[in-house]
Amino acid sequence: MRYVHTNIIAKDAERLIDFYKEVFHCQSIGEKRDLRGEWLDKLTGLSNAHLVGEHLCLPGYGKDHPTLEIFSYDEMEAGAGTQINRCGLAHLAFEVEDVEATLEKVLAKGGGMVGELVHASYEDGRKAVFVYATDCEGNILELQSWA
Repeated sequence: MRYVHTNIIAKDAERLIDFYKEVFHCQSIGEKRDLRGEWLDKLTGLSNAHLVGEHLCLPGYGKDHPTLEIFSYDEMEAGAGTQINRCGLAHLAFEVEDVEATLEKVLAKGGGMVGELVHASYEDGRKAVFVYATDCEGNILELQSWA
């Protein structure tokens, strides 16, 4: 058994794919999707389902890697909004060298902030920098750096 991928349904798959490639250096693995057909309708429970998107290799992984799968459907339901404490998937976390510099990239590519950037010290002597941010479609990200 192994973990395979995390899927994000995007309002604009191309824009969101570009965001993750530019900010987090996710790499294309050549698995673009343009899917439709009876099998997809049965799988999704939707009529005439059509989705497009791409699988991206997450940073820090080699050949056997989980992917970030970003798709858009022709017809989509509106989301429930961005709240760090809502039930369900809360955030995607990325360990980065410099939280502040990565946050600047996030903001420059249309992302936002959820809370404040914080410095934390742990009882075992480790120190970390954290911030919750959003990608360009409002999905919550955690940026973290450990010392």
